[in-house]
Amino acid sequence: MSANAAGAPVAPAAVARLPRQVKLFGAVSLLNDFASEMIYPLLPALVTGVLGAGPQALGALDGAADFAAAFVKLGAGRLADRPASRGRLVVLGYAVAVLVRPVIAFAAAAWQVIGLRVVDRLGKGLRTPPRDALIADVTPSPLRGRAFGLQRGLDHAGAVLGPLVAWWLLASGTANVRRVIALSIVPGVLVLVLAVWAVRDGQGRTETDEVGRPSPSRPAFVRRRPPLALVAISLFYLLRMPDTLVILRSQQLGVSVAVVTLLWAALHVVRSTSSFLGGAWTDRLGAERTMWIGWVCYALLAAGMAYAHTTLQAWGLFLALGVVAGLTESPERALVARTAGARQGSGFGAYHGLTGFAALAGGLVLGGVFQAYGGAAAFVASAVAGGALALVWPVIARRGRSAVR
Repeated sequence: MSANAAGAPVAPAAVARLPRQVKLFGAVSLLNDFASEMIYPLLPALVTGVLGAGPQALGALDGAADFAAAFVKLGAGRLADRPASRGRLVVLGYAVAVLVRPVIAFAAAAWQVIGLRVVDRLGKGLRTPPRDALIADVTPSPLRGRAFGLQRGLDHAGAVLGPLVAWWLLASGTANVRRVIALSIVPGVLVLVLAVWAVRDGQGRTETDEVGRPSPSRPAFVRRRPPLALVAISLFYLLRMPDTLVILRSQQLGVSVAVVTLLWAALHVVRSTSSFLGGAWTDRLGAERTMWIGWVCYALLAAGMAYAHTTLQAWGLFLALGVVAGLTESPERALVARTAGARQGSGFGAYHGLTGFAALAGGLVLGGVFQAYGGAAAFVASAVAGGALALVWPVIARRGRSAVR
């Protein structure tokens, strides 16, 4: 027999195998991102080409969508503190996205695309905190890194398949932009079927209910101030360069617009494979150490992007940046699950909401630096800030562990 993080014995068979519900949610994430990423790379062509809008419309599209998702995640997390509500929130969130995405194909104006994209992201906001809370609850503590690594890995795998299928449909002449968007309903139907199955399977909770949990009236996560670990994670999202600016920097270094779709798919291959590694390292090395490695990698790669001069360097650095997601997403979620105590829903709602707001604010600031001083200066600023965060993280991690004890 082995012991979990709370000191309770866990049978070897339980430690060796992930719950079936986790695997089902992994399949849901794969198919949902398949459908979503069939559409996302085509939105610029639809908005600026077919509908004749300008770059400002694209900025409004991403900004409004990210803000809506971050705002809803905070409320959805609190609702997800009630275990009976989690399944309904997850299914409703996926249903909203699945039904709304294909309607984008019939949009006649840019503002309609923006509105539909916002509704799509509202669905994401509804489903994400309760889904992560369900995964945390049904997974024994020693396996949480692997569980979130599987979910993130399959999510990124779907983001590989979606753009490739969209590219094939367009390149072969099988469909135009609008029809490709409409065809996202096909994987979307499978998403709903599997989501319903996932929330019905494994309704019982693991040993995490019984040992080391604070009472609901005094949750560990919901305090006057957020945990130090969450503050540090939010700072990372604040200083990290958005994907759109990484793409723009790559184009400045010679990567053609036509190749961006393939580069985007290749990036998610790296993110997917490294997510499995990040999940395994989280369980083996600890969430704090694995996340720190990811932050150090980011600072070095962002500095490299600042001083890159060739297209080959842009390709290599762009793909290498995919490792950062793999080494940070799983430990982030494992830390939140450990810190949230009895309020897993509120914990993940706060995590997704605060990091979403931080990413939006950071994107606006770094975008302004990029426009005013150039891509190299923006990446230097991001790299320096990332290095500083990595330097102070060991102190923050020690204080956070002391607070939990």
